[in-house]
Amino acid sequence: SGRLQAAVVVDIGGGSTELVLGREGRVRASVSLDVGSVRLTERHLIDDPPGEAQIADVEHDVTTALARAQIVTADAAGATVIGVAGTITTLAGMTLGLDHYDSDRIDGAVLPVSAVEATIARLVRMPRAERVAIGVLHPGRIDVIAAGAIILRTVLRRLDAAELTVSEHDILDGIAATLARP
Repeated sequence: SGRLQAAVVVDIGGGSTELVLGREGRVRASVSLDVGSVRLTERHLIDDPPGEAQIADVEHDVTTALARAQIVTADAAGATVIGVAGTITTLAGMTLGLDHYDSDRIDGAVLPVSAVEATIARLVRMPRAERVAIGVLHPGRIDVIAAGAIILRTVLRRLDAAELTVSEHDILDGIAATLARP
């Protein structure tokens, strides 16, 4: 069948990150983690661009938070990972090489995690002046996108994901349930 057996939806916000596990048409588990792009930027990313130790501090906070997300991650083996909301759609646009935000190209894109990680590695080393010039990056995200990108990378690694499916729809439970319906 073309339907997915399981899906994990990832939504990275400014103050928190939500993970929802859908399986066979219903939501099985969800968790809200106290790590978001604004919160972790303010806490750790002092320099421009951030140093390796600052990046490691963000990763540590996310890894620590994910340890409390066993309700989702323990049952997520083989699940399709679906990323929603602005941090992830922006990173998708960058990964696709777009010079402006294009919903038709971004919504529904399925990206190899290796390509997403290459974008993230490039992004976190960029000074603000370079980030400003990225056409797909909304001005409101310029200062917090690096932390959001590190959150995403850490989550993708924890889920052992090979691909990231990108959606502009961010009604988490509905996506997880719909996509995981047998």
